[in-house]
Amino acid sequence: MLAKVVSSAVLGIDAYTVEVEADITPQLPMFATVGLPDGAVKEAKERVMSAIKNSDFIFPNKKVTINLAPADIRKEGSAFDLPMAVGILAATGQVMREEFHDVVMLGELSLDGSLKAIEGVLPMAMNAQKAGLRAIVVPRENAPEAAMAQGVAVYPVGSLKEAIAFLEDERLVSQFTIDIKAVFDTARSYTTDFAEVKGQEGTKRALEVAAAGGHNIILVGPPGSGKTMLARRLPSILPDMTLDEALETTKIHSVAGILPPDTPLIATRPFRSPHHTISDAGLIGGGRIPRPGEVSLSHNGVLFLDELPEFRKDVLEMLRQPLEDGSVTISRAMTSLTYPSKMMLAAAMNPCPCGYHGDMSHECTCNPMQIQKYRSKISGPLLDRIDIHIEVPAVKFKELSDLNLAEKSEQIRLRVNEARSRQHARFAGHKQLYCNAHMESRDIREFCPLDDKSQDLLRLAIGKLGLSARAYDRIIKVARTIADLECVDNINVQHISEAIQYRSLDRSLWTN
Repeated sequence: MLAKVVSSAVLGIDAYTVEVEADITPQLPMFATVGLPDGAVKEAKERVMSAIKNSDFIFPNKKVTINLAPADIRKEGSAFDLPMAVGILAATGQVMREEFHDVVMLGELSLDGSLKAIEGVLPMAMNAQKAGLRAIVVPRENAPEAAMAQGVAVYPVGSLKEAIAFLEDERLVSQFTIDIKAVFDTARSYTTDFAEVKGQEGTKRALEVAAAGGHNIILVGPPGSGKTMLARRLPSILPDMTLDEALETTKIHSVAGILPPDTPLIATRPFRSPHHTISDAGLIGGGRIPRPGEVSLSHNGVLFLDELPEFRKDVLEMLRQPLEDGSVTISRAMTSLTYPSKMMLAAAMNPCPCGYHGDMSHECTCNPMQIQKYRSKISGPLLDRIDIHIEVPAVKFKELSDLNLAEKSEQIRLRVNEARSRQHARFAGHKQLYCNAHMESRDIREFCPLDDKSQDLLRLAIGKLGLSARAYDRIIKVARTIADLECVDNINVQHISEAIQYRSLDRSLWTN
């Protein structure tokens, strides 16, 4: 006897439909799984057999063949346990219902027949909705996440017995519903705030400009100056996430298996801060079965690299492509996957190995050769892709002892939202442009005309600092953002002047 059950699997950050076929034939007892299963899928045999027996059903003493179609894509994970068990029970006549073509079954089985949560439920539910399927059956823990995909009925079950009861009489299991707007509004809150930062007004201004234009930024300063604390608060002043951005971000975290159980939707900009010992696969993504890396986990948010020169040089060089393209393509012999990586890069570093070069209150013990060697760990092409370089001085005691709260992140975010709105209006009709940082040279010529005074100042700065052509474009893009923050249509000389100040590493490298 043959039975077919609909399931789903993840490929990249999207899902596709998998048809689980169970065939029972009167031959010597054995359990065979075909359709390119990985180790976890092959091990389902023991889980399914025990779960069926411990749920008071009968496991057939015959040959059981499970086919996972399409058979040319490798299947991974434990989400096929439930559809396999349902297929076997249906093929042996232990389920009264005969058709399952409009219901997606997902879940990992314990040996006692209970269901455990799985990864990647949101993209699977969205695929079910896109495929026009009526309902999806998931473990109880995954129900809030699955409900984020509107248009498909979500039925949470806790065991194999409960799943079979649902198939025979759907009234026995209540449909799970959720108010997505309420969840979205509730989750849009940050635990950090710029009001907690003492002093550092110049750095705060640079971070506001970076957030308004989506510019990459590097903070350079001595230990204890607050570089990491400031960077951690950068997501709180980025533009509010849209629901589409929240769903896309949640999909990536769900596929990676790091979505918190109590967070069905990520509604705040992600902040990822990997350790400097991270591998290239950990940062960019990869592995035998490709998984998203830190650049994709920070999609729509901030990737913060603390102590930037301590990262391996080959790892840092891999950042160049995702910074330019906003995506990462991982190729393997059997497949090629593309993960989105539209993130802001924020980095921090000391000005020298000891950390106190240029600090008035501490003596630097490094010689010029050591300083040059330390800074050369960051290649010129990577540094050119960072629009804003800002020096972060040590905070004075007077500022630390000030009891007055600084400007709140919410107030800064209002100005950033307004600046982004101007950019969206300006780039209407240009599908690949979302903010000033995404402009190419041709876009700069179209949207960033300069008057004679601005051209003269820029020409003088380029000659003095020896900047590259890419740095020239960066200055103009940052000046465009500064003008947007001031709600000014045209770039003028003071905007260029402030933008030039945000190339401090170019200046210091030239003078050293």
